[in-house]
Amino acid sequence: MFLLTSRIALGIVAALLTGAAVAAQTSLDVGARLLRDAAVRAALAAARADEPQTIADQIRLCEIPAPPFKEAARAEAYAAAFRAVGLRNVRIDAEGNVLGERPGRAPRPHLVVSAHLDTVFPEGTDVTVAREGAILRGPGIGDDCRGLAVVLAVARAMNQGAVQTPGTITFVGTVGEEGLGDLRGVKALFRDTLAGQVDRFVSLDGTGLGITHIAVGSLRYRVTFSGPGGHSYGAFGIANPIHALGRAIAGFADVRPPSDPRTTFSVGRIGGGTSVNAIAAEAWMEVDMRSADREALRALDGRFHEAIDRALDAENARWGNRAALSVMKTLVGERPAGRLAADAPIVAAAVSVTRALGLRVELTEGSTDANLPMSLDIPAITIDAGGQGQGAHSLGETFDTTDSWQGTQRALLTAIALAE
Repeated sequence: MFLLTSRIALGIVAALLTGAAVAAQTSLDVGARLLRDAAVRAALAAARADEPQTIADQIRLCEIPAPPFKEAARAEAYAAAFRAVGLRNVRIDAEGNVLGERPGRAPRPHLVVSAHLDTVFPEGTDVTVAREGAILRGPGIGDDCRGLAVVLAVARAMNQGAVQTPGTITFVGTVGEEGLGDLRGVKALFRDTLAGQVDRFVSLDGTGLGITHIAVGSLRYRVTFSGPGGHSYGAFGIANPIHALGRAIAGFADVRPPSDPRTTFSVGRIGGGTSVNAIAAEAWMEVDMRSADREALRALDGRFHEAIDRALDAENARWGNRAALSVMKTLVGERPAGRLAADAPIVAAAVSVTRALGLRVELTEGSTDANLPMSLDIPAITIDAGGQGQGAHSLGETFDTTDSWQGTQRALLTAIALAE
């Protein structure tokens, strides 16, 4: 019985390994195979010929303000664009995400192709885009107006080439990807709108031709020290929230996180106080910590809390615990970390497509909407949307349109490959 069971087990393992090898080989060959399909070639030709329209969409969408938590105007315009390219069941969900469907021969596999609507720029920012030859200049022009435009281009090219995919594709514009948006759009997508319905996920975010398969996680806190405050001379001798904040920053700044896995932190903003001649009643800071390794991020989080608690105790002890301070640590952002192996089927498919188009393969890490599905064990990657960008998250952000059609074609072929 033992020998028979062992042989059966070995046979099962061998079958599984053979199946995995076949799947990996299929992923590796998908790009070249798809290029032999006449409809796919027609779609690729359409994507290249239509790149001026893609760039026009990029500019048009970018000139519609979409500051954090106020993406509604751009969302409405994006929904109209979805209808214009023939997507079905176009709607805006309760969180503000825009969705449109392109049915395949079957509902599954169900692929989501997404880009984010929001920018980092506050309300009132001048979002006019200037064009100087091949260069576009404007806040958000690459991140992620380029992604939004390429999502539209993929749907349009598929229709122009009469491509019929085996599975269904839902095209999405998400809200809340940037900053304190905390991935609220994609979280709502997987929690509510498309819960249990997504088999694969591709985010188009950034410029160039990279493939992001490692998700850099982050923890973000707002820390507030509070006390009674008072006159800088008359009340001298009471604990000072700003002094406590300084102690906390100095203590945390002395932490040495590992370089492998790369783990980082930054105090991004500070504030507090009312006057130069007053002891503040409140002082605050916002802190960002990142790592692609969950354990490393958890360990750094522990050091952060220790630094805050030590600073509170030290400032209170400095003044004999008189009119003691308190501290509040509020988690304002959490992005899960994760990673896919370089030979995971979804990564291998994107690599195959990139090579089939004669483009250079670059595997990267980053923090994007793909973090969330990856943390749910749903195959997910982020791909750059072509062109070359500079100055992301700055008012002087630029996008070089030279050969940007290559990114459009790569996104198109990736979507077709992953809808099989």
